[in-house]
Amino acid sequence: MSSYLLRRIGLALPTLFGVTVVIFLIIRLIPGDPARVIAGLQASDEEVRRIRTQLGLDEPLHVQYAVFLKQLLRGNLGTSAVTRAPVSEEIGARLEATAKLALCSMVVATVIGMGAGIISASRQYSVLDYTVMGVALFGVSIPVFWLGMMLMLLFSVNLHWLPAGGYGTPAHLILPTVALAAFSVAIIARLTRSSLLEVFGHDYVRTARAKGLQDRVVVLRHALKNALIPVLTVVGLQFGALLSGAVLTETTFAWPGMGRLLVNAIGARDYPVVQGIALVFAVIFTVVNLAVDLMYAYVDPRIHYS
Repeated sequence: MSSYLLRRIGLALPTLFGVTVVIFLIIRLIPGDPARVIAGLQASDEEVRRIRTQLGLDEPLHVQYAVFLKQLLRGNLGTSAVTRAPVSEEIGARLEATAKLALCSMVVATVIGMGAGIISASRQYSVLDYTVMGVALFGVSIPVFWLGMMLMLLFSVNLHWLPAGGYGTPAHLILPTVALAAFSVAIIARLTRSSLLEVFGHDYVRTARAKGLQDRVVVLRHALKNALIPVLTVVGLQFGALLSGAVLTETTFAWPGMGRLLVNAIGARDYPVVQGIALVFAVIFTVVNLAVDLMYAYVDPRIHYS
């Protein structure tokens, strides 16, 4: 197990290095001069040049990247060009809010998605099956920001049941969680159904049913465990989708997380903050995928890491 972990960590390092290169280049392709954005439209050319020199933007790209990589190897994500605060502090202040939203959405998506998939597979070609899969197709097709606005219109503006945005109480978490989890619920439900239907065709499932076992026992004790491998894979991938979807969700619901910070940083051309958030997202996604790989061995005893 330890050798496998070391090998996976070694493979993750080039991936994270590639992320730093791509983000560093892409953020600099955005039109606009960061120094002019920070200084303001009324600032003089001399003031703009002073800010550009202060931020190191007058250096060649390879020199700027070398400085960024040198700081990163020291555990320093840099300093925000707008607030002049360390990027690690900017991210740390908002990491809890994003983690809370992503984890709640992942739990909701996994529980509801797997439950819907199990029900749909157990009642194949029934009205319930078609209804669940139709709702799942609807969930895949809805943009998260549109769903968020519709939820606010219904539950906040018309019914006055839940707050339209903000952060602080469990009530503020409900609408963002539902909006963010909708896409993942649909994906997990459809994959759970297809995996279970494939397992239902195996001999041991037919034997269990021939012995007179209840459908609930056959599905939960015999079939589901063997259908979990692809479901676990997509759950890990959907966590990355939730992190990217949090950017729109947090902006829609004024949720003070890293996604909203990222949008503001892109608008302000705050390169260090954008680079830092993208790298944190990449590290989280890598760790989650590694955790999912390790869970395979607990779900299926035939899988060994040596």
